[in-house]
Amino acid sequence: MRGARYATWVAPVAAVALTATACGGGGSSGGGGANGVVSSSWGDPQNPLEPANTNEVQGGKVLDMIFRGLKKYDPKTGEAKNWLAESITSSDSAHFTIKVKSGWTFSNGEKVTAKSFVDAWNYGAALKNNQKNAYFFGYIEGYGKVHPDTGAATATTLSGLKVVDEQTFTVTLSQKFSTFPDTLGYAAFAPLPRAFYDDHAGWLAKPVGNGPYAVDSYTKGSQMALKKWDGYPGEDKAQNGGITLKVYTDNNTAYTDLTAGNLDLVDDIPAAQLKNVAADLGSRYINTPAGIIQTIAFPFYDPAWHKPGQEKLRTGLSMAIDRKQITETIFHNTRTPAQDWTSPVLGQQGGFRNDLCGAACEYDPAQAKKLVAEGGGIPGGTMKITYNADTGSHKVWVDAVCNSINRSLGNNRACVGNPVGTFADYRNQVTQHKLSGPFRAGWQMDYPLIQNFLQPLYYTNASSNDGTYSNPKFDKLVDQANAQTDRTQAVNTFVEAEKVLRDDMGAIPLWYQNGSAGYSDRIGNVALNPFSVPVYDRIKVK
Repeated sequence: MRGARYATWVAPVAAVALTATACGGGGSSGGGGANGVVSSSWGDPQNPLEPANTNEVQGGKVLDMIFRGLKKYDPKTGEAKNWLAESITSSDSAHFTIKVKSGWTFSNGEKVTAKSFVDAWNYGAALKNNQKNAYFFGYIEGYGKVHPDTGAATATTLSGLKVVDEQTFTVTLSQKFSTFPDTLGYAAFAPLPRAFYDDHAGWLAKPVGNGPYAVDSYTKGSQMALKKWDGYPGEDKAQNGGITLKVYTDNNTAYTDLTAGNLDLVDDIPAAQLKNVAADLGSRYINTPAGIIQTIAFPFYDPAWHKPGQEKLRTGLSMAIDRKQITETIFHNTRTPAQDWTSPVLGQQGGFRNDLCGAACEYDPAQAKKLVAEGGGIPGGTMKITYNADTGSHKVWVDAVCNSINRSLGNNRACVGNPVGTFADYRNQVTQHKLSGPFRAGWQMDYPLIQNFLQPLYYTNASSNDGTYSNPKFDKLVDQANAQTDRTQAVNTFVEAEKVLRDDMGAIPLWYQNGSAGYSDRIGNVALNPFSVPVYDRIKVK
């Protein structure tokens, strides 16, 4: 998400202050065993933790702990399984009846009902609420009236949502979407309690959900403390007493704290430490495939980067990058050079194609130089690749990519890195379309479907289409794929859409990223799910 994504966070007065780099005299607190608290590295989320307004990784980690939806993705396989959904049925892939399990409550004691979902989805879709994930409700009938592309809304609720009884509601889509149920484990579709609407400011200060953890306190720029919710009714109860997420502006500092015994878990090993991590941590180092791809996106909203024939320029830049050398020397094979715009975790049946990009993703300096010239050259003579500097790994690889491009083009100023101090500031510049050159655009899947790697990022006006790429042929093929009830046919049609993206070089695919993490000897049973997020509720404190 999570890619993947703007209101000010209201911090609770009672939050505990702690500087991110301070030595706390031990990573865990609250004793050991089931009551032990795990400390983990983190970054401040871009937005308040409204489910429909969070489409970046750091906020997503919290939502994964404090909410449970109709579906839940298996932490090993990524398979979408019914969770709060007793059943989801449809005879035509356009009309769905959803029955919600009884016995579930929010951590404030309020019952989770069909209305909890319907109200939340209506809120997420409404134009006036300015939710970043509103697009995910776009297939529900009536979306165009509550969230028009232009002008004022003419309705306040989605006509395609109807509450039938306390535990049942229906969903009518504006067109067929055969895999719609599989998307419902994404956080944007989470239920919300009445407190969210009745005291919105209070809820933002201390979000209330229905997951195995509850937010105890949060200090922006410092930490968020989550505690185990003892009344959680689900099967995946927390096996620890809580998680303390500590904010770091440099993951090298987080790694140092981990090896010094001042932190329990780092879920993003910095590139500079990859050569040392096996020796430092031994079996406490995790390196596993994940549904993540790193790309370079372009600001198609800038006229300088939106001229006829520039697909040659973008393709030439792609061919100027020596992916193999970068992934081997910088990332020590924790990355794999990309050959499409999805992820190997999908598999061939799920739409992954290891030959789709072809020559356009192969290192060929001579052809790169030729195509860049034919595409009109780099606008302004020098392109700046913007990235957030609070993760040390980004500077290393952006500099390496620029060095490769400069060597290929025979121009030492063709490409330079453009750091932005924090992730939140970086994302604000990206989403507000303030960039005048390419920018890093990694994507972490929201759910394990090829649709999720393509539609949110490249469909016209999609929620995470930060570069505003648009091609009517791509959009048409995506619509066709969504309407097909045969999964194999749908996947193949999505692949055809991806070929359109390739021919445009709408974004440069760089590499597939493994999930990497390291943990202290105070904790065990640590694993990353296919989204590269720690399975926090399964971690045990010794």
